[in-house]
Amino acid sequence: MVQTEARAARARREIFGTPIFGPEAAQKGYALNKMCFSFNDAANRAEFVRDEAAYCARYGLTPAQTGAILTRDLLTLLDQGGNAYYLAKFAGILGLNMQDIGALQTGLTVEQFKAKLLAARDN
Repeated sequence: MVQTEARAARARREIFGTPIFGPEAAQKGYALNKMCFSFNDAANRAEFVRDEAAYCARYGLTPAQTGAILTRDLLTLLDQGGNAYYLAKFAGILGLNMQDIGALQTGLTVEQFKAKLLAARDN
């Protein structure tokens, strides 16, 4: 039992600036991530753009999640249980990509974030 607890503690290790997407976040963000997954369909993206608040209500988002969607607050969406890969579908509607999200998470500009990725790749 002690080995299992130690392994679990290592698995919960925090990475500065990166919310851990574990079971609690998955449960908290289920409706949000389900909605973002729906954006794979162009008709759903168009419906969302027509009435964003109604689309959020259709999926049962919390007020905090809906507020973050409406204000385009991607960092709050991560804190609200959003999975980066599903949020990328929402970000795509906004014309953003994963590098834009990474830059937001780290507090860097997109160009600084790209340079950081390239430097890490070369090391």
